[in-house]
Amino acid sequence: MRVVLAEDLYLLREGLIQLLRAYDFEIAAAVESGPELLAALLEHRPDVAVVDVRLPPTFTDEGLRAALEARRQVPGLPVLVLSQHVEQVYARELLADGSGGVGYLLKDRVLNAEQFIDAVRRVALGGTAMDPDVIAKLLTAAPSAGPVGELTPREREVLAMMAEGRSNAAISQRLFISEGAVGKHTASIFGKLGLAPSDDDNRRVLAVLAYLNSARP
Repeated sequence: MRVVLAEDLYLLREGLIQLLRAYDFEIAAAVESGPELLAALLEHRPDVAVVDVRLPPTFTDEGLRAALEARRQVPGLPVLVLSQHVEQVYARELLADGSGGVGYLLKDRVLNAEQFIDAVRRVALGGTAMDPDVIAKLLTAAPSAGPVGELTPREREVLAMMAEGRSNAAISQRLFISEGAVGKHTASIFGKLGLAPSDDDNRRVLAVLAYLNSARP
């Protein structure tokens, strides 16, 4: 898989390059600013972009804005945000635009290489990889209308964990319920969100995107 990496800190950027290469990723480009990121994404059209939020020249939300612009020009371009910060407005737009794999990890909560690499691969394949803290900050205002508003509190818990990229087995362990019960909850979620039977992984992504979209201002 080909990766475009955007990180302005030299040591971290070089460390990520070595880590990704160790797991057989090809580094199409490694850049340190927002304009460089946008140019690299449009030129290389990688399998996945790993993007910091705050990049030169503004050190505000340059990385996210560049990723959003790239996805407008290359619909479905997979983007994994790796940052110390949650930029709510642009993050919601990125995560809820309904096309391609998306993820948002916080740097200080990535505990090992396997966790990070799994997230990169999942997003590259069209899935989601969300840190629970990011979800909590994005969903501070609970949706009260539309199909998502019809979900029960338990179904919302299950859907939030789906947004983190957890499997039914992992959700059952986290909530201390059976895997069969999780399956019933997910089936109910799909039904309430109007997601017709299809590949389960695809429906999980669509459900997560509907959930994130419901929290947009």
